[in-house]
Amino acid sequence: MNIAMKVFSRYISKHLLSFIGLILALVILNIAAFAFTFYNAVSKNFGSISPQNMLKQVAAASSSNGLTNEAERMIITNSLWAMYLNMEGSCNWTVNLPEEIPTEYSIQDIAIFSKGYLKDYPVFVWSDANGLLVIGYPKNSYMKITSNYYPIDTVRKIPLFFLGIIVFDLLVLFLAYSRSKAQISKNTEPIISSIAILSEGKSINLSVSGELSEIADSINKASNIISHQNTARANWISGVSHDIRTPLSMIMGYADRIVNDENASSRIKEQAAVISRQSIIIKDLVQDLNLVSKLEYEMQPLRKENIRLSKLLRSYAIDLINSGLPDFYSLEINISPDSESSMIECDTKLITRAVNNLVQNSIHSNPKGCTIILSLQIIESKLLLTVRDNGIGISVEKLEELKNKPHYMESTDDRLDLRHGLGLLLVRQIIEAHHGTIEIESRLQQGYKTNIYFSGNPRP
Repeated sequence: MNIAMKVFSRYISKHLLSFIGLILALVILNIAAFAFTFYNAVSKNFGSISPQNMLKQVAAASSSNGLTNEAERMIITNSLWAMYLNMEGSCNWTVNLPEEIPTEYSIQDIAIFSKGYLKDYPVFVWSDANGLLVIGYPKNSYMKITSNYYPIDTVRKIPLFFLGIIVFDLLVLFLAYSRSKAQISKNTEPIISSIAILSEGKSINLSVSGELSEIADSINKASNIISHQNTARANWISGVSHDIRTPLSMIMGYADRIVNDENASSRIKEQAAVISRQSIIIKDLVQDLNLVSKLEYEMQPLRKENIRLSKLLRSYAIDLINSGLPDFYSLEINISPDSESSMIECDTKLITRAVNNLVQNSIHSNPKGCTIILSLQIIESKLLLTVRDNGIGISVEKLEELKNKPHYMESTDDRLDLRHGLGLLLVRQIIEAHHGTIEIESRLQQGYKTNIYFSGNPRP
């Protein structure tokens, strides 16, 4: 899945997850509202003055003969009343008893009010060895259901029922989310992929039917425009490169003649030598520009052949030394035994060009000299080619800019950033054309290192 598809998937997922999050938030809010609404009732019903707790406290502080002052004060303070009935149904003592409440009861009377109400007062009873403690609460304070009943098995299943409902709802929401995401991805993936390819400056031919067909037509039109622009740009660069060669060759020829002219003064020869060297740099830049353009727009045919990369590196090193490498530069080659006979399918000239660009980068970046090391090894079934030096290196900030900031040939910003870096761009494009990857490491005063990984299993 490409970057654009990941971004779009995150966008869709974000909104769908927001929907689920909203539902969960509502559930939590409902629970909180329920708890807030019934907090007082719960705290009272199960607090210190609840019937169960009040019975325990009064029973502990009383007997058939009376109760403590503290217990009596607690009953009066909470607007309750109490009485103690002996075995004959007569009151041994009362506290705050309403006038309408009798003080003598039969067994039948006690059996009736102990389950519910006494003169519309909800009453609660506590029995001991000597009699019955009765505590009455104000009218309309409690509702006692005396006629309804439910099987205990049914009551026990109620929590499981609600848990099952919640699990079912969450499962339905998750399935709806997954189905929606899959459907959206299926319908939009071709379009997102096409847009990602267009963003890389490549052409695409998209075929989509249904509601999104108009978008597909627009993408195809944009693709045709980009294709024509790329072709025109590549042809223009190729034409300019060709037109520069003739006058540049003349400049180089005249400069060489002046350098070799015995009648010319030493100063003029030095200036001519500078012109010659700069002309060579311009020539190399023009060649790099032309090659970068062709690779960028896939107009450069790759002449691949099976070669031993170790042999290529040694041949390059010999040519470089024979070309007159200054004494303050040293070149080393480290090839591991397992990579000695490894072969890859590549364009020999382009791979050599990439290695040379990296080596020349080390030379130009270290005018006072350095050691350049070319190494080859096999790492996790990949052939790793490394070009590194022990020179001055670059800062972390410059390294991040080099990795992340697009070259002006790739930039879509109207504010053209005319950084050079054409050699490194060419290296990257050559490696990508061979389905490899490139990594750069560097620190100030710790040298510069480029790792090139070739995919696939290197064949011995």
